[in-house]
Amino acid sequence: MDRRLFVLRHATSSWQRSGLSDHQRPLSGRGRDALPPLRRALEDRAPDIEVVLCSSAVRTVATLEGVRAALPEHARVIIDDELYGAGGQTWFERCQLVGDDVAGVMVIGHNPGLERLVHDLAPTGEPAALDLLTRGFPTGALAELAVPGPWSQLELDSCHLAALQIPRELPNLDL
Repeated sequence: MDRRLFVLRHATSSWQRSGLSDHQRPLSGRGRDALPPLRRALEDRAPDIEVVLCSSAVRTVATLEGVRAALPEHARVIIDDELYGAGGQTWFERCQLVGDDVAGVMVIGHNPGLERLVHDLAPTGEPAALDLLTRGFPTGALAELAVPGPWSQLELDSCHLAALQIPRELPNLDL
């Protein structure tokens, strides 16, 4: 079975509302504008996504909602407080717990944890994707990793970075 891991950093959030905790920060206008191109970027790839693991922060849930139309109706969505601010190791361990019969997983969260996850899992990849990754993992970044075996046997340095898209390079979005 060909498995895929999609790693999506939340879209750009707003810092303008005083009195809100970091967990409560909403998407900014720029973040909301990034959602349709992100959704379109997922449309061809999303049919295999069966499980979505998402941080409970307002901005990650809003990002999920903005791309949800591209996901299969049967995709199981798990919004988890423990994924808010999770490090790469936590995301790695959560991926290992996904059932081995699952073809595709999407994780939606925050940096530095998600960027660390991509670096830790994918030492190889498509040259253009690896080049983009050297420049960081900005808000709205979407990585696609080829996973070589069952989720329960996922290992560090075992995946291949198949693609990396960042908002400024998506069509119809002038960031």
